[in-house]
Amino acid sequence: MAEEKEKKVDTIRIPETDLKRVVVIGGGFAGLNFVKKLKNKNVQVIVIDRNNFHQFQPLLYQVATSGIVPDSIAFPLRKQFKNYNNVFFRMGEVLRVDSKNKTLITDIGNLKYDYLVLATGSDTNFFGMEDVQENSVGMKSLQEALDIRSMLLQRFEEAVVTSDDNLRDALTNFVVVGGGPAGVETVGAIAEFRRYIVPKDYPDLNASVMSIHLIESGNELLSGMSASSSEKALRYLEAMGAKVHLGNRVISYDGTNIKTNTGLSFRTRSVIWTAGVKGSTPEGISEESYAEARRLLVNEYSELIGHDNVYAIGDIALMRTERYPKGHPMVAPSAIQQGKLLAENLINEMNGKPKKKFVYRDKGSLATIGKRKAVADIWGMKFGGRLAWWVWSFVHLISISGFKNKVIVGLNWAWSYYSYDKGSRIIVRLYRSKKEKK
Repeated sequence: MAEEKEKKVDTIRIPETDLKRVVVIGGGFAGLNFVKKLKNKNVQVIVIDRNNFHQFQPLLYQVATSGIVPDSIAFPLRKQFKNYNNVFFRMGEVLRVDSKNKTLITDIGNLKYDYLVLATGSDTNFFGMEDVQENSVGMKSLQEALDIRSMLLQRFEEAVVTSDDNLRDALTNFVVVGGGPAGVETVGAIAEFRRYIVPKDYPDLNASVMSIHLIESGNELLSGMSASSSEKALRYLEAMGAKVHLGNRVISYDGTNIKTNTGLSFRTRSVIWTAGVKGSTPEGISEESYAEARRLLVNEYSELIGHDNVYAIGDIALMRTERYPKGHPMVAPSAIQQGKLLAENLINEMNGKPKKKFVYRDKGSLATIGKRKAVADIWGMKFGGRLAWWVWSFVHLISISGFKNKVIVGLNWAWSYYSYDKGSRIIVRLYRSKKEKK
């Protein structure tokens, strides 16, 4: 049996080494910044991801609403690691963690590790509502953003050919569920699409028949930001013609009718779900390691509770502290900081030096609501409008990986700013809901 088990180890072809091996699952903000800090250090690093690219998730909504091309917010991981002599990338799906034998089981083979870093991020949480999951689309990946783009454009194409008024109403009713930054920014972008694009691309379709709804279960938008920013965001969206339904929790959606717990109900063929997330983890993690929303419990050194030499960083990790009893915000800055510090701590541990506890440095929050409108809680100040929009644009532009991508996104924004136009209004593949695919 021991001999058979040994044959299952390292069936993925990896260069042999006497160095300690660190295996990282996930090439998002946390995983990528962790690897960057280990560049050409005295360890072997293996990165495994189901995609061969890093995606800049804060701008997925702009891909979904034809604002920018998908390539401009994706950066190939192999290109990122081309000068990293100690880093090797493998594209695959992680199936299970065998922490007892320090082995990772994937769909491309098995891999032995000395240290394992889980940076798997999060998935859309539909809270057990199967009908909603089957008929709506989330926005956690580039693939989903492209699905949304196709869905929106298909609905317009269907609306201009139908003679059924009730069907046209359902086709031109667009619903976004979730009043966080992703939901607010998506609604603002769709509202601009209605104002600037629909009259030009679909002159025989009255843009006034198009309705945009934002459903939020709480009593305010952008709950992670200040009350003044929440109020400004609400005013901006309503001024753009969006209908905001606060205090409404979606309870069902069958692909045509959406209903909430307050009795609100209307017809729609397009629902975008940004209302919640849950941890995305492989099998093999002990139940004692899980917290709410399937996130993984870690201590202040990002060590996974209940496992040796296993760590979790980014959205998947829940680190309870006195200041953040429910865990740190699931945002890019938190993931980046966790990734960097964990890399430093691993090197310190290997060299017999003391480790540092993680302390989150909150740099503030930003959210945009269309052209020249945004809200900001940064530098101890709370402001909105055009200045906040310029700050939001600058911060996001410098955060995108790759100089070429920065240039492309900047040019797209400049073109849209002055021309009131959007690009990439093409349907490269037809959108079908999960229910339709069955």
